[in-house]
Amino acid sequence: MGRPARRGAGMAMLRTLSVLLSLLVPAHSTRSPDCGGILTPSGLRYLAEVSKPHAESVLRRDLVAPPAPDPSPTSPSRNQITSVKVDKFSLTLIPDAGMRLSIEAELGVTSAPSATKEMRLSILADLHVEMNPEGNLELVTSDCKPTLEEVQSTEETDSKSSGLDIDKQINIEKICLEVSKLLLFPNERLMSLAAPFPITPSCQVQYLPLAAPMYSEQGIIISLQTTFQVAGTVIPLPVSPVPFIMPEPASSSPSHLILAFSEHFYTSLFSALEESGALNVSLLSSLTTATLAERITQMGSLFQEDLPVVLQAVTRSAPHVVLEEGKAIVQLFLTAQIGAGSSLFQSFLSVNVDVTARLHLSVAGTRMIISVAAIEDIELSLATSDVGPILAALLEELFLPTIREEVPAQINGVLRQGVSLPHIASFTYTNVNITIHKDYVLIPCNLQLEARTGQTSTWK
Repeated sequence: MGRPARRGAGMAMLRTLSVLLSLLVPAHSTRSPDCGGILTPSGLRYLAEVSKPHAESVLRRDLVAPPAPDPSPTSPSRNQITSVKVDKFSLTLIPDAGMRLSIEAELGVTSAPSATKEMRLSILADLHVEMNPEGNLELVTSDCKPTLEEVQSTEETDSKSSGLDIDKQINIEKICLEVSKLLLFPNERLMSLAAPFPITPSCQVQYLPLAAPMYSEQGIIISLQTTFQVAGTVIPLPVSPVPFIMPEPASSSPSHLILAFSEHFYTSLFSALEESGALNVSLLSSLTTATLAERITQMGSLFQEDLPVVLQAVTRSAPHVVLEEGKAIVQLFLTAQIGAGSSLFQSFLSVNVDVTARLHLSVAGTRMIISVAAIEDIELSLATSDVGPILAALLEELFLPTIREEVPAQINGVLRQGVSLPHIASFTYTNVNITIHKDYVLIPCNLQLEARTGQTSTWK
């Protein structure tokens, strides 16, 4: 949990984007953001660093000429690019506009076995992300300025004419047209942001961008709406009455990325689990019908043999999550049918169970792990009874221990795989720090490229 001083400073910084982010969604729209993220300048520097080898590989593939057969002594010499080395690759923010990509590459050029020269290819491009008609984010180039100049030569020829010769071999228009592909997060990876991710076998989560990102001095800000699918069908969930405003961090944040989730997001998550039936649980009690008959006399006339007692709990209304400073609470509203019988379940009691539990949040890779850390309060009330009236104190004595132990275990079993965070393909999260505030959760983290070899690439 963050220090109070830092939290106060951070809260002071939140106000800047409030009006701007509310403009991302038209006032009449039923779509409303419930989470989002900020890619910070540190994150952009990391993306540039890991894109540099990729850019060099792409340029080498496009520019380096294939080996030519041995020329005859009478054939004229021809300049050929034989090597590409990217010396500089940077991404910087342009507030209210987008990003600037700057590349400097050294090209090795030969025209004869003993004649070499070195030329510098410089590319300056302005990029931004748009939302296409299909609702997907798309990286586009708004301006591109490539230049080519000679740096060093062992050839006694006119450098201007040799430069023109190389110009003919380099398709400048194609480089600018495809300059975004020099980055390691082209449009295929941006589209992966909106892919559906499984939570349980029948429940999926999907993060949908509501508009193109915005650009501020603090980073690239994206606003997302979460949808949940049960058995392949999007379930209707109540829209938050107040659109979620992405909190803006202090400008000095060292994290690459800051994710934020509203209280409404967590309530919607548990509502989707309830809709899918994942919160309906069967709890095996340590009691039997014989031991219960010792406390509830009418039990003896219902069951002739001693059978284990089972609690079959189903949700009777939607769960609710409350976020407070340093604490996340889930409220579950269940009805437990208490009965016995292995092949034919026979219920003899119906009990309303209201559970208030503290949640623990952590991150593993690109998944948020949510678990019930402790039961804070349980209220039991008798709904119906086939064995006569039962005092509340006796209900608690008989069934409270089973509910207190089994409900967290069952819920944790449902959520053991975690919930996928918004992310793009091939990247995972490290150095994660989760802070729970009133009404929202902040998750600052660093990006880490997952290498195809099974190793990972980090940069600080």
